[in-house]
Amino acid sequence: MKTRAELYGHEATELLRIISMYPGLSEKQLCRFYPGREDVTRNLLSHLCIQGRTRQADTGGYFPYGNGKAETDPGMVRAVWVLLDFIDRAEYHSSSEFPVKIAFFSKGELYEIVHAAAGQEALVTHALRQNRDSGGRCIVLVDDPGQIPLLEFPGITGFCIVDGSGNVSYYKKST
Repeated sequence: MKTRAELYGHEATELLRIISMYPGLSEKQLCRFYPGREDVTRNLLSHLCIQGRTRQADTGGYFPYGNGKAETDPGMVRAVWVLLDFIDRAEYHSSSEFPVKIAFFSKGELYEIVHAAAGQEALVTHALRQNRDSGGRCIVLVDDPGQIPLLEFPGITGFCIVDGSGNVSYYKKST
């Protein structure tokens, strides 16, 4: 007979990895990483909270143990919604450094989810024009479609907006 640790040890480890990389995610987002296993994920979240390995903040987001501030990066939370649209095809994913929020591989190709916050279009454009040696394809997350004409750098695959419910709308720049 297998123990709980033997049955769910890998899932718990992976769930802790996700919470550590992307602090502040909602239960709904964390469950989307494991389609068809939502009940198991909810049980693991509860178990990890009871063990003190993670905690749920008043905002509903989950944070790793020791993250006393429990500050959520709204750009990261929205970038995770974009990642979740590709999670069934993502071979690997990880958080990254500004201006890239998340990098992931799909079919051997590198994709980068870049968040261009309103008012930061010039900064993001400058940063990504200077440093495009990754060869990745950029999915640019914007706050408003009006930002799209202000963003121009190599590797843009498309643009997107995420609403408050986590619904992602994708756009292409018209040529």
